[in-house]
Amino acid sequence: MPTEPRVGRDGGGVLAFAGTLSRDAVPALWRTAQPLAAGATRIDLTGVDRIDSAGLAMLAALSSQAGGADIVGDPAGLSELRAAYRLDPALGFAG
Repeated sequence: MPTEPRVGRDGGGVLAFAGTLSRDAVPALWRTAQPLAAGATRIDLTGVDRIDSAGLAMLAALSSQAGGADIVGDPAGLSELRAAYRLDPALGFAG
């Protein structure tokens, strides 16, 4: 059974996601994650099972907002989308 998409911040600098980061889930996740992203040093995707391009766009924006947070985890779709959009490991544009 798939996990309901969710995001939270631990007491430190980790912004942790779970579930599927898809176009349907992004609007609600964005509203929750955006105020939590400031000062995040890591975005934890180990609880994410799959990501689509809308999820990637959200994560790239959050990583940029956080100043280039480290991305931990490799859910289905992430590597392919990162390569297609030429994003570096912190989801910033690689020259």
